[in-house]
Amino acid sequence: MRRLLTLTLFVALPGTKLRADDVDKKPAAVPFELLKSQHMAVQVKINGKGPYRLIFDTGAPVTLLSNKVAKEAGVFPKNYRPSPFAIFGAAQKQFKIEVLEMGALKVPKVDTMVMDHPTVGALATVLGPIEGIVGFNVFAKHRTTIDYQSKTMTFVPVKYEPADMMKTVMAILMAPKSEKDKARILAPGGLLGLRVEKNAGDEDVGVTVGAVFAEGAAAKGGLKAGDRLLTLDGRWTDSVEDCFYAASRLQPGRVVSAEILRDGKKITLQIAVRAGV
Repeated sequence: MRRLLTLTLFVALPGTKLRADDVDKKPAAVPFELLKSQHMAVQVKINGKGPYRLIFDTGAPVTLLSNKVAKEAGVFPKNYRPSPFAIFGAAQKQFKIEVLEMGALKVPKVDTMVMDHPTVGALATVLGPIEGIVGFNVFAKHRTTIDYQSKTMTFVPVKYEPADMMKTVMAILMAPKSEKDKARILAPGGLLGLRVEKNAGDEDVGVTVGAVFAEGAAAKGGLKAGDRLLTLDGRWTDSVEDCFYAASRLQPGRVVSAEILRDGKKITLQIAVRAGV
């Protein structure tokens, strides 16, 4: 049996925006090497230089390059001078990769951290040269499928703008104690009044609306059973879990957009979120 893992890692964080219309394009194929450590390694060109061997890490918030690659590929600006006190040669800022290439995939304007990460270095001593990590800000711009049997990834570009993860993480770490101690949402404050479902083997975008409850917010907004829900308030709804997350961010009294597919046509509905309990 073919083992397929479809990643829907469109994490909604402060500053993250999803533009309204998806783009259906031909998938770009990228071969990968499954290392003994169970990491995936890909061959990557940086600004036309390389290829370099990088780890493709679905848990990495940012893309990272070694100092060697950053210098060879012209990632550092001409007037850049590294600090002599930098730990592991870590730069105190992010830099811009003009073009990152993996197989048939080309991604322009990729932010990257530059440092000789000790964990990457340790892996390299055992598994051969590894010059960095491909992270969230690359794969989050695509619908990503990983086929472990054929050792191939496919990427379909979407109109999604991932947040600056480094800024987001730093904001969380540097937040005052009063902010960290604030009450967290345990259940949605807003109700929509619908049930969604996604059957095993369903790899199409979105989820199916299984039921719309009479007199609920979704019903009054025009949603119908059988509709395919694609986004809710600008967040992807490619799984039932995605829908729970999107619903948990809704505030009572707000009017939010729901993008649906009905009879082969994309429609945008406006739903006035009702108060929950």
